[in-house]
Amino acid sequence: MRGMPAVSSVLVPYASYLRVYEPLAAFPEPERDHWARYARRDRTPTAQDELRRSLADLLPTPPVAVPVHESGDAFVAVVDGVVCVCPWRTRLRGWLALEELAESLPVPLLDAVLPPVVRGQAAADYERWRDRNPDARPWIRTAVWQVPVGWFTLFSDDEREYEAGGPGVPVLRYRTPMVQARRRLARGLKTLRETVDDGPLIDGLVDVGRWLEEFHPRSLVELDYGGLVHALSGTELAEDHSAADVAAGIAALRLGDGEGAGAAYGRLTERWRAVRERLFAN
Repeated sequence: MRGMPAVSSVLVPYASYLRVYEPLAAFPEPERDHWARYARRDRTPTAQDELRRSLADLLPTPPVAVPVHESGDAFVAVVDGVVCVCPWRTRLRGWLALEELAESLPVPLLDAVLPPVVRGQAAADYERWRDRNPDARPWIRTAVWQVPVGWFTLFSDDEREYEAGGPGVPVLRYRTPMVQARRRLARGLKTLRETVDDGPLIDGLVDVGRWLEEFHPRSLVELDYGGLVHALSGTELAEDHSAADVAAGIAALRLGDGEGAGAAYGRLTERWRAVRERLFAN
């Protein structure tokens, strides 16, 4: 499309995404007008386009940890005739990702990837930006080499969309109305709190629930396997019904069926163990 930057044909794996698409009515002017005009384009960027642009910032020396300017791009979906958009907000997500890196990587490795002076400047920029934008939140959450179990609680198996790809790229995603996502999360959280000890799964659901509350009630919620489709074979993708396994496990817990819950959890962990092991493969 005219005006779209050239992008590489090389695919960037291996991340999954949880996205919220809000109706245009959720945005104040003049942002609403910007997204309305944007949605009328012949072609809008894909998740791979977004990743390529982000990785391109790491090529200069020193690398650009967070984009200097905010992206004016978004993902677009039409829901029952209503245009909904999911802004990229790459600056905010870059700052948040940088904070996660600092918590997950050893200091020597982190210094090699992003020198301390680069991280220090990014942290100072974020603090100043945050003072001016105290209520800002991302429309997109990203996970690398996995789909967090808690994300699956938002969806049902009949909302699963799988396209084998043919000559193109496979697609595996779930989409659901915000009201359904919130309802399922609340029911799942109630069951888990009544049947299991506090832990990362419950904490993760609480965190996602608070995030979802920030958005318009008529939004669309999407779980996209993204680049993870390249870490799974066609057979594995076709047979992947992780949302059904999570729903079955929670239903079994609700009924006091420990054996059924264990079986569902076993299917889930075995499937995702194979994906995580590829992270450490040569």
